[in-house]
Amino acid sequence: MLAQIMPGTEEYLLKNMTSAYLGTDPTADSLHIGHLCGIMMLRHFQRCGHKPFLLVGGATGMIGDPSGKSQERNLLDSDTLYHNQEAIKKQVSKFLDFDGTEPNKAELVNNYDWMKDYGFLDFVRDIGKHITVNYMMAKESVQQRLNGTARDGLSFTEFTYQLLQGYDFLYLYEHKGVRLQMGGNDQWGNMTTGTELIRRTLGADAQAFCLTCPLITKADGKKFGKTESGNVWLDRNRTTPYAFYQFWLNVSDADAARYIKIFTDLDKETIDGLIAEHEQDPGRRTLQKRLAAEVTTLVHSKEDLDMAIAASNILFGKATKDSLKQLDEATLNDVFKDVPHYTVGKDQLGQPAVDLFCQDGWEIFPSKSEMRKLVKGNGVSLNKEKITAFDRPVTAEDLIDGKYLLVQRGKKNYYLITVK
Repeated sequence: MLAQIMPGTEEYLLKNMTSAYLGTDPTADSLHIGHLCGIMMLRHFQRCGHKPFLLVGGATGMIGDPSGKSQERNLLDSDTLYHNQEAIKKQVSKFLDFDGTEPNKAELVNNYDWMKDYGFLDFVRDIGKHITVNYMMAKESVQQRLNGTARDGLSFTEFTYQLLQGYDFLYLYEHKGVRLQMGGNDQWGNMTTGTELIRRTLGADAQAFCLTCPLITKADGKKFGKTESGNVWLDRNRTTPYAFYQFWLNVSDADAARYIKIFTDLDKETIDGLIAEHEQDPGRRTLQKRLAAEVTTLVHSKEDLDMAIAASNILFGKATKDSLKQLDEATLNDVFKDVPHYTVGKDQLGQPAVDLFCQDGWEIFPSKSEMRKLVKGNGVSLNKEKITAFDRPVTAEDLIDGKYLLVQRGKKNYYLITVK
């Protein structure tokens, strides 16, 4: 989990209970799995007896960080930022202890609190004078934006970002006793600006350190946390626990061996055993199943994991009508998002199954006679129950969640009908 570490950091951590912070911009009301590596670093940090601070960038979030970005971020208003901050704290509370009585309990801070009343002239006089433009220009994140690898250049607003992040470190150093900043490896330039500002402001004896985790990528080199349809979020309203579970279940063998070391609390002996077991029979996907179970439980709950597994079994294993009814609507739609969908009006309920399911333009059955043959051979199910009579009426009592009918032809062909 370690990419870069400033000289002297390890020695300092071994001598002292150290306070460290990791920053996240509240640009959404949920973190996504790309943030998880940093959150797991804070989790390990607290469990080893140190004190973690999660800094929500209410001020810097209004500006946008040029690191790794091709264009400037949208600016957010204060109400949205506050809402996002509270949602993020609730998510991170599953990983860190904010409410304990120990001296190393986690704290959440927002840089808007110390920036909102800091006047521009005061800031450039007090802070700007300590860091030269030459120093700021040398940062890789700035160079990438200036040298044409990004379309929109670099605004002055974004150029000041590293000064603001540097001041965060100085403020937390002076007011909270923070001595270490953690972050993703793309933040190294901004983070070292902070240690430089502390040294130039408080003197060469001021001890401040940086530590970064690698930017997690998939085996194909693509950025971790992205799918074709966007981020995999920690918020169940953005990404259902079922879809979350499926993401981890479907990672490659190479990725699973890396991710299980980063995103779970399993010890080295357990992980080595799982990897060895997986290599003996990769088809059983031992690593992926354990990884998916651990992370889903950590982010959501054991109950959500059980529902995700039950939902998976509906498509890929044995399931009953009762297990289908236990799914919430969002999960049901996630499970069957790739199967053909049809829509009918409620006025069509009450007619025989052979008439309802064999409509013009539908591809559930080639013909009514074909459906009759399949029913006789026990090859047709409605809501995971075999249809024994092709002319049995389909009524409102058959609806799942009051609006869905799941038709199955054979073992693998599913069709979802929405009744409106």
